Amino acid sequence: MTHSSLAHDIASGSPVRLQAVAAEGQPEVTPALEELYRGFENELLVPLWTEIGDLMPAHPRSRAVPHMWRWQRLRELAAQAGDIVPVGRGGERRAIALANPSLGGRPFATPTLWAAIQYLMPGEDAPEHRHTQHAFRFVVEGSGVWTVVGGDPVPMNRGDFLPQAGWNWHAHHNATSEPMAWIDGLDIPLQYVTEAQFFEFGRDEISDAERITPERSRSERLWGHPGLRPLSAAPATPGSPLLSYKWEYTDAALRDQLLLEKEGYGGTVEPGHAAVRYANPHDGSDVLPTIRAEFHRVARGAETAPVRETGSSVYQVFDGSGVVTVGEKSWTVSRGDLFVVPSWEPFSAGSEAGGTDSDSGALDLFRFSDAPVFEALQLNRTQKDA
Repeated sequence: MTHSSLAHDIASGSPVRLQAVAAEGQPEVTPALEELYRGFENELLVPLWTEIGDLMPAHPRSRAVPHMWRWQRLRELAAQAGDIVPVGRGGERRAIALANPSLGGRPFATPTLWAAIQYLMPGEDAPEHRHTQHAFRFVVEGSGVWTVVGGDPVPMNRGDFLPQAGWNWHAHHNATSEPMAWIDGLDIPLQYVTEAQFFEFGRDEISDAERITPERSRSERLWGHPGLRPLSAAPATPGSPLLSYKWEYTDAALRDQLLLEKEGYGGTVEPGHAAVRYANPHDGSDVLPTIRAEFHRVARGAETAPVRETGSSVYQVFDGSGVVTVGEKSWTVSRGDLFVVPSWEPFSAGSEAGGTDSDSGALDLFRFSDAPVFEALQLNRTQKDA
C-alpha cells in the first residue's frame, strides 16, 4: 500500500491507496484486479495479502532505532533552560524529553517509553499535578530536592530510585542553593497510543508542613524494611507503596552478588554480571504496572552476552565506563549517558571501569523497560545470541 498526499486523500474521499504489484504470491495484475482495488479504496478496505509483510513480519521490527544521548550535553542544555524557561503553570515541568530519531520528532524514547531530564533551580517548586501515566525518578547526581507524593515528602539523592504510580498527586521542591537534575521515566507513549490518559492540575503551592526535609519519607518508614511487610497494610493498589529505593541497599545487593561469585557460590546472572530488579514490597511484583526497573553491575573486564527481548528499554550509565552495543551500533559510554534498546535488537555491555571513574570499580547501569506490559499480554520473548 502507498500513501499519497493529504490533499489527494481528501479530494478522493479515501486515505486508502492500493497498488497492484506483479510479485510472487500476489494476484495477476489485470483490469479486474485494478477495479477490485478501487472498490476497496472507496469502502476503506485493505486486503491482508498487500500488507502481510508489514503487519506480520518474521520477527519484531521496531519503529525506534538504537540511539545514545550524552549526559554532559543534556546537563548543559538543561542548565540553559533553567535560566530562561519558567517551571510554573503552563509548561508545568522543566522536563526535556529524549526523541528517538526514527519516531517523527515525537518526544518518545521508544514507542512505549518516555525518558527526560528534569531540572529544578535553587528554591524552585514544580507545582502539584497528577496523571494516569505511571512514572519514576532516578537520580544520577546531586541531592537536595524533595518530591512530595500525596503529601509525603520524599528525599532524592544520588542513586535513589523513586517510583510513583499513576493518579497520585505530586510536586517537587528544591530546598538547596544549587540546581539539580534527574531523569524521569513514564509510559506516556503507551497511554498516548491507547488513548487512555487523564491529567489534572493540583495546588499551585505545597504547604509549609510538606516543605520539611525528613531523612526518610513516611512510605520508607512503613515499607522500607527488607523482607518485612507491615500487617497494617491496606489492600494493594497499583504500583509500589514504597516511594524511595535507597542507593545504599541497591549498591550492597550488587556488591554481595559479585563477592558470592568470587567465593564460588554463584549469585550473578552470568560471570561478572550482577543484577537486581526493584520490586513491590507488597507482593514482589514490578514497582509499576507498565514499567520494570533494574540495576546492573558489570565487573571490570567482563562482557555480557548479547540478548534480544521483545519490548524496549532505556539505560542510563550510573557510574563507570565501557562499551555498549545495540544492534549494529557501539558506543563508549560514561557516567550519565543514556541509550535506547529497541525491541528485538541485541544488547551487550563490556566494562572498562576502574577506580578512577567508578565508586564500585564496575560499569553500573540503571535500566527501565516495558516488560510488564509484554508479560501481561503473553508477548514476552528472550533470546541469547551466541
